[in-house]
Amino acid sequence: MAQKRNKIEIVNDILNSIHQKGEIKPTHLMYKSNLSHTLMKSYLEELIDKEFIKETSKEHKGHSHSYFIITEKGIDFIEKFKKMKQFEETFGL
Repeated sequence: MAQKRNKIEIVNDILNSIHQKGEIKPTHLMYKSNLSHTLMKSYLEELIDKEFIKETSKEHKGHSHSYFIITEKGIDFIEKFKKMKQFEETFGL
């Protein structure tokens, strides 16, 4: 059975999903990060508060759509997380 993701892994998955797309709609992010709406909303609020991501909106055919984009701080997190995982693997942890 697969091991559950911890908070830091979920944050990394969310940030990577946003980073790969450049900008992403909330629904697409929810599916890509494999989270419930409620859980994703709480993570997004925290990531916005900590300035890892920003919410933006665009007009399309008369409707405003919400998108998330990653900040430099969010990109820095991804890079440091990758190094941490490499460190763990180096020592078999």
